[in-house]
Parts: sequence; C-alpha cells; structure tokens
Amino acid sequence: MRLRLRLFEFEDLPWFPSVIRAGMMDYLRFMISTLGTYRPIAPLLAEGLARTGHSRVLELGAGAGGGTETVLTALRAHGQPAATILLTDLYPQPAAWADIAERTRGAIGFAPAAVNALAVPPELTGFRAIFSAFHHFPPAAAEALLRDAVRAGTGIGVFEGAGKHWVELLLAWTVLPVAQLLLTPFYRPFRLSRLVFTYLIPLIPLCTIWDGSVSLLRMYSTAELLGLARAADPEGRFVWQSGKKRHWWGPEVTYLVGWPATTEK
Repeated sequence: MRLRLRLFEFEDLPWFPSVIRAGMMDYLRFMISTLGTYRPIAPLLAEGLARTGHSRVLELGAGAGGGTETVLTALRAHGQPAATILLTDLYPQPAAWADIAERTRGAIGFAPAAVNALAVPPELTGFRAIFSAFHHFPPAAAEALLRDAVRAGTGIGVFEGAGKHWVELLLAWTVLPVAQLLLTPFYRPFRLSRLVFTYLIPLIPLCTIWDGSVSLLRMYSTAELLGLARAADPEGRFVWQSGKKRHWWGPEVTYLVGWPATTEK
C-alpha cells in the first residue's frame, strides 16, 4: 500500500475523553502483548543498546505500554540481560504503567509527567524507541522528533507493527473488532468504564476501528522514513537503516533505526 493520507485520529485530539482513550490503549496493549508484535525487532533494539552503551530503552509515545514486557524479555534473550525500559507519553497512563512496573519488579518504569517526544528532557536518557506511534506525527514533527535524538547524540528506533498492506486494513474492519468484543472482559486492570463504553455505548470499538484504519493510511513507507532521517540529520552524524522484519507467523514490522556514526565498527 503506497497511499498515505493525513486523516485525524481520535486519540490525538486534546478534547477526546480520557476514559475512551484509555479503553482504546488497553485494547492495543492486550493485542500487541498477546501477539508478540514487536518480538522480531528485538535484535535491532539490542544492537542499538550495544552500540550506544545504554542499558535503558527510553520509550516515547508509550500509550498503555502494549508489548513492552515482550520486548524486554526478547532484549534480555539477545545479549542485554541488564536492559530496562522507561515509559513516557504526552498523555501519561500511570494506572496502566504502574501495573506493568509491578509485574516486572521495576524493570519497566515510567515518567509520570507528560513528555514531549519532540523535545525530550535531557535528564531522560537511554536509547529512544517509539512503537506504533510514529505515524501520529506529520512530516515536520516526525523530522523534529528524529532531529532531537540526533541533537542529543542518542540512538533511536522507530517501529510500526504493520507492513502497510491492504489486507491489514481489511482485518481492521472485520476480524479485529470481533476480537475486541470477545476479549475486553479479560483486560487487566479491570475497569467498569471499559465495559460500559464497549458494550452499552460502543465508543471504544468504533473509535478503535477508525483510528486503526487511519493509522495504516498514515504510516510512512521505508523510503519515507529514510527521507525523514536524512532531512533530520543533514550532516550524517547518525547511521540509518530502514526496512521490514517479518514475524514467524506472517505479520511485518516496519522500522527505522539510527545511532551515532562514531559507534560503527
């Protein structure tokens, strides 16, 4: 799919009710974690940590932290036994994050205050990563996000849990909404509001269908990702690579990774 449209997503709107946003994020966290969406990119992330000398992944735009535990486990299996992850977002989700932090005994922590991915506070260090959220940024903002990582001299990985194919859009309209209706009662932590706005007033599934469809249409291709990286790093301070990694059962992850050129062997 080469089409790329700049449509809006409900979760990006400042006035969008937080209870609906949280319900949508809970669904994404459950699905990404259950399916192990980002397991295929663990070697890339592990290499980024090794090349930059970091042991912590600084996750930007973390949402509800979906898949983070899977990523941590995979990282530790790929030569990073001391790896930790710090979750950050412009719209923090401390309730969801606290649950993850407890389960991982603090290996996955979080910053409770809002963090702008375009201007990350210098005290928040680590190899930067953004999962399933880079498409939210229009080109100028996406370039600024990458430029901020270059300016800070830290590595960065951009990962989207799709290959941008029409079949993925079809799944977003058919199979995934049914899965959401069937699985919602099993999300943890339990929230009564999630049931109300899924079954009685189905705002969560309807907004999820819209946002999921728009996410695919807004995704950058691998060539566009490299173009943004080169525009953000005109002096070539970083080494960049972009591509797709396929999960063993079929789905793809689109990625862009970059780290300081001085780390190249």
